[in-house]
Amino acid sequence: MTLSVFLLLSLLVGGAAFIQGAVGIGFALIMAPVFGFFDASYLPVTLLILMLPLNFLVAWREREAIDRPGASWITAGRFFGTFLGMAVLVALSVRQLEITVGLLTILAALIALLAPPFSPGRPAALGVGLFTGVTETATGIGGPPLALLYQHAPGAVLRATVATCFLVGELISLAVLLVAGRVGTDQLGAALTLVPAVLAGSWLSRHVHARINGPALRLAVLIFSIVSGAALVLKG
Repeated sequence: MTLSVFLLLSLLVGGAAFIQGAVGIGFALIMAPVFGFFDASYLPVTLLILMLPLNFLVAWREREAIDRPGASWITAGRFFGTFLGMAVLVALSVRQLEITVGLLTILAALIALLAPPFSPGRPAALGVGLFTGVTETATGIGGPPLALLYQHAPGAVLRATVATCFLVGELISLAVLLVAGRVGTDQLGAALTLVPAVLAGSWLSRHVHARINGPALRLAVLIFSIVSGAALVLKG
């Protein structure tokens, strides 16, 4: 990783961490296509590692707002979805992974934009957990389904619950990927160099998350994700 690439990635990682810390989603939607452009071999491991401190800090900051029953059912579905996601990852080449990340980014963002209001229950939580397990293990993207589930909940509930589900799910995915031999030193090294940017973005979000215009920023993130996902599909 050259110095110029490192500085650019640090800026983007910090901005993505700030957005997720303030809104509840956005980090993977922004950074999965970005990593795909620079080096698709970083996906999903580097992305998953970077999200660990981010989601821990958000979940701890707003721990009183966590929907614990909902998070439990999501995690149950997430566990089984992880193994399906591993099968998808093993079956794809680097170019196919680029296209898959791009398409899933577009699909997830469109669903988040267009889905009508609904009241989530236990079956919905299990289904979202299963789908998230597949997509996040294979590509690092899993936020929009969780955000959809809690889109009409208070902002603190969305941020805290999504972060908690992410944190547990990422640990499961990384454990499975490690056992399968998919975690390399290059991915670990890239993640470690970018962790300070994650911490900086998360720290900044702590000072504005209660005042920021969440719906407008969320809309901007999703539009950006659709554009970047489309560009990644064309690259692949």
